[in-house]
Amino acid sequence: MDQPLWRPSPERVAEANISRFMAEVARRWNVRADDYAALHRWSVAEPEAFWQTVWDFCGVIAETRGERVVADRDRMPGARWFPDARLNFAENLLRRRDDAPALVFRGEDRVTRRLSFAEVHDGVARLRQALARMGVGEGDRVAGLLPNLPETVIAMLAATSLGAVWSSCSPDFGVQGVLDRFGQIGPKVLFTADGYFFGGKTFDTLPKAADILAQLPTVAHVVVVPYTRDAPPLGGLGNAVMWDAALAPHAAGEIDYVRVDFNAPLYIMYSSGTTGKPKCIVHGVGGTLLKHLEEHCLQADIGRDDRLFYFTTCGWMMWNWLVSGLAVEATLLLYDGSPFHPDGNVLFDFADTEGMTQFGTSAKWIDAAAKAGLTPAGTHDLSALRALLSTGSPLAPQGFDWVYEHVKADLHLASISGGTDIIGCFMGGNPISPVWRGEIQGPLLGMDTQVFDEDGKRVVGRQGELVCTRSFPSMPVGFWNDDDGARYRAAYFETYADVWRHGDWVEETAHGGFVIHGRSDATLNPGGVRIGTAEIYRQVEPLDEVLEALVIGQRWDGDTRVVLFVRLRDGVTLDDALTARIKRRIRENASPRHVPAKVLQVADIPRTVNGKITELAVTDVVHGRPVKNKEALANPDALEAFRDMPALRA
Repeated sequence: MDQPLWRPSPERVAEANISRFMAEVARRWNVRADDYAALHRWSVAEPEAFWQTVWDFCGVIAETRGERVVADRDRMPGARWFPDARLNFAENLLRRRDDAPALVFRGEDRVTRRLSFAEVHDGVARLRQALARMGVGEGDRVAGLLPNLPETVIAMLAATSLGAVWSSCSPDFGVQGVLDRFGQIGPKVLFTADGYFFGGKTFDTLPKAADILAQLPTVAHVVVVPYTRDAPPLGGLGNAVMWDAALAPHAAGEIDYVRVDFNAPLYIMYSSGTTGKPKCIVHGVGGTLLKHLEEHCLQADIGRDDRLFYFTTCGWMMWNWLVSGLAVEATLLLYDGSPFHPDGNVLFDFADTEGMTQFGTSAKWIDAAAKAGLTPAGTHDLSALRALLSTGSPLAPQGFDWVYEHVKADLHLASISGGTDIIGCFMGGNPISPVWRGEIQGPLLGMDTQVFDEDGKRVVGRQGELVCTRSFPSMPVGFWNDDDGARYRAAYFETYADVWRHGDWVEETAHGGFVIHGRSDATLNPGGVRIGTAEIYRQVEPLDEVLEALVIGQRWDGDTRVVLFVRLRDGVTLDDALTARIKRRIRENASPRHVPAKVLQVADIPRTVNGKITELAVTDVVHGRPVKNKEALANPDALEAFRDMPALRA
């Protein structure tokens, strides 16, 4: 395709936050950056100037910033951004206190609630006092086993207002999955909901919470949020109190924020844990705030009175990303439950009713919505919607087509990619550049994102490793219980010296954009040729009969052969004709190397609790290796279908 799918109008470019930022860069630094590419080049060539300007442009609230922007800038890892600054994360998110809606919540078709900015502030002020009475202070860990509720946002803000560290899991995690995470960090207080709704059903969380608490001795206090019932029983939960009872003794008022070091811990996030106990990734207060402000304000063009939505659980980093929208004074639209209950239109109903301006979701959801035949452009009022953001896995070119044909033609479609590792993105969208079919628009500002070959040389138009060659503020503070930093360095810095290797197999395009071909550790290697799994998914998943696919490399006859598993629509059977059509499509649109040696039908495909398919877990099962952490999977029973498959023995 020689024309982009979308190009912003001159009016939209002129009104974008990033255009005002470019004018500020020109005024302050005497730098002419007439387009995004030029601005990006400056941002990575002069990172001190860039991040200072982001700080001021976005209005970071701090006790002091200090004179130094970065110490040991060229150390990867080891650079320390704004080492003299002191600030509080919650203070920056609670800057607005009027009666406009701050949080609009929907729990499937059961619950709808609204809280103003003033009400959120008052709730944080009261809960902060309760946590202080429980002994929570700077550096203590506060954990949440919670749905995506308004109370979850308030609990995080109350904890971080005290300088404490927040960590959360969604309530659909299994007991061992929660213990594998919270058991490593020793929380002092646990917040849990009494239950949650999914697919029209009610799930009780309290028996699970009791099992967890029995094996989590560091927890001194439990706060229960009533969600599915008014008066849930608290038996077996130790020193537990209801949310309202915890707040009752405390009046709303001003908040005495504890200002901490820029690099003090804020969040503990977790790797997926599909290959072993999850890594506990510690993110700093200032780096998280500054990175999210940059992405929200400049890349996603979010500002005061926008209505920001991301479909996420509290076990995915996109929840942390979403709640930072309060720092740009946007209204957050929170949804918890199934995105297909009572039908696939529920999220578009939300967008229509609430005037959603930025709609965030996963590439898998876009594919599922397309396969369900949804046509929201003809059924919903999406006039307020300016941007649709997609992440979680690569968005196939057909996904781009569906968005522009069936959601909205004049829409900024931003495929974004980064991860829990950096609590943000390496590459993604920007509102002043065109969108090309199947491509992420480009590297994010301040991120020297490149593609390296096996010799550590930059390549364009060829597949290679995604790297970042310069430090940035949202690099992890480190891993929990990794005092010498050995595990942290091993995770990202062993392949290329002083360069972050992310583990994605990607290609930089002629437009300056990127195409992700899969994870490096899941890359196929038949006949010594590296193949990204996403290249096969792009060909298979558009087929109407295929609901979902998973591809692995199986050791076979001294080499690797490609094996493709497909989950088909109800009533569809994988016959010779469909198998031949799948292989032909892959051969014609990818290459003969991509054609699977085996195409096999399965009833279900295992995925993590965040909805990502688990190629590595299936690979382990097929090769007779133990799966190290089944608790990371939402549907671990699905793995059994892959064990000792007769079709894989021939």
